[in-house]
Amino acid sequence: MTSTQPTLYDLIRVFWRIGLLSFGGPAGQIALMHSEMVDRHKWVDEQQFLHALNFCHLLPGPEAQQLATYIGWRLHGVKGGLVAGLLFLIPGVAVILSLSVLYAYAAGLDWFAAIFLGIKAAVLAVVLQALIRIAGRALDTRFKQALAVLAFVALFFLDLPFPLVVLAAGLAGFGAASLRPDWLNLKAATESAPAGAAPSILGTVRTVGVWAMVWALPLGIVWALFGPDHVLMDIGLFFSQLAIVTFGGAYAVLAYMAQEAVQGFGWLNAGEMADGLGMAETTPGPLILVTQFVGFLAAYRDAAPFTPLLAGIIGALLTIWVTFAPCFLWIFTFAPWIDRLQSARRLKGALAAITAAVVGVIANLSLWFALHVVFADVGERRFGPLRLYWPDPGTLDWLTLGLALMSGLVLLVLKRSVLETLLLGATLGLAAIAFM
Repeated sequence: MTSTQPTLYDLIRVFWRIGLLSFGGPAGQIALMHSEMVDRHKWVDEQQFLHALNFCHLLPGPEAQQLATYIGWRLHGVKGGLVAGLLFLIPGVAVILSLSVLYAYAAGLDWFAAIFLGIKAAVLAVVLQALIRIAGRALDTRFKQALAVLAFVALFFLDLPFPLVVLAAGLAGFGAASLRPDWLNLKAATESAPAGAAPSILGTVRTVGVWAMVWALPLGIVWALFGPDHVLMDIGLFFSQLAIVTFGGAYAVLAYMAQEAVQGFGWLNAGEMADGLGMAETTPGPLILVTQFVGFLAAYRDAAPFTPLLAGIIGALLTIWVTFAPCFLWIFTFAPWIDRLQSARRLKGALAAITAAVVGVIANLSLWFALHVVFADVGERRFGPLRLYWPDPGTLDWLTLGLALMSGLVLLVLKRSVLETLLLGATLGLAAIAFM
């Protein structure tokens, strides 16, 4: 796979640098890896890099982190995969954990609240930008557009479970790829499945078994020490479930996570969820690290038998474990099969349909966030299976709305970066509170 074979030390040095500089979401992180792996060090050529990226798009979880893990695996086996994947995460994990602690202890301070008022307003513009960008790329046929609309209706109005929506979209894509591939704009395969011996079935089963045990280890410890009803058990099981259904990028699962964490478990409120997303957008590492913030607050606020700080740290680390251990499982299990997976048209059809449905998922997230951030009181009304959100007009926060509109102007019209928009939102929030 490589033009020059790096030493393990070279791999550690380069991926530590990538981890420290991995701002800008998946696009920026993948571009950074391309620059280092293909252009600068020539450890991977262009075709091999794109081949690996396409493979990672087939898997649940953050594609940039999985791409790092896969490249490490191809260069130095399991050891290289662990080095690359972990070094891609560690800087972001450390920063988000530090900010989570600061958030928990400084949330009552006026200046801190003002900063995050601006950030959560700017996050509305960031999520809207993600919706526009992904819709422009994913909805290139009427069938995909219909899937996006149906996903939005299913989640926002019918309150159907997110995993069910993802499964239904995948099945629809799987069937369409067989019967009407033009509905998904699937290109005809240019290569046949590779010849030669298939990877070892026994080796694949062994890998699944080992990494499934790694994944389940902390859950077993929590269950043995605290029983099935402890908040740490809820955290572990919930984020393990998320790790299985995170097709389509982090934004796809944020709506489900936000609504379950806020309305289902009551771990935090919608404004705090937006604050966590703002943290993840402005720090290195994958956006899905926002889960760590949620896990920290959930355990911090239900700390027994620990102190709140210790409970929060345990909750954050448990969240990271069950979120990313599956990523290593997927890579180490399926990487030997990559060439065969690349030629699986039905699998590509399922993924294309899920990506289309993700547009509806993000639209649901955008509207849900907007209602709960701009209005202080948002109720629900039921009409049979139909669920409607009902904001109280008297609780409209004009300052937050104004900051959100200004952030949208900066991000979508003036085309400034996400980081600049969030920093501007924080500055304006601080200034607005100072002059009120």
